[in-house]
Amino acid sequence: MKYYLCKFIPPRADFLATLSADEQSWMKQHGHYLNELLGQGLVVAHGPVMDPAGSYGVSLFQLADDQDIHALTSADPIVQNGIGHYEHHPMLHLTTRL
Repeated sequence: MKYYLCKFIPPRADFLATLSADEQSWMKQHGHYLNELLGQGLVVAHGPVMDPAGSYGVSLFQLADDQDIHALTSADPIVQNGIGHYEHHPMLHLTTRL
């Protein structure tokens, strides 16, 4: 297994406060996409981080060795629509509650 902390970096610091109508739609699709991955067991947890310096998103992934984190995050609707990007941070392991 492989584990990642993925940080979604939005296009601007005030992104969540200044979403356009299109961005609102893409963010809903983003949430649905991550929830689908959660249901498949690929995402362990995800959500927004309300940092005063600028909000961002965090997702914890648990993947089989043959799965590609870049392929999964590239398929996210917000990335496909050119809204921000992901940073991928490998983790040595991931311990969760049962």
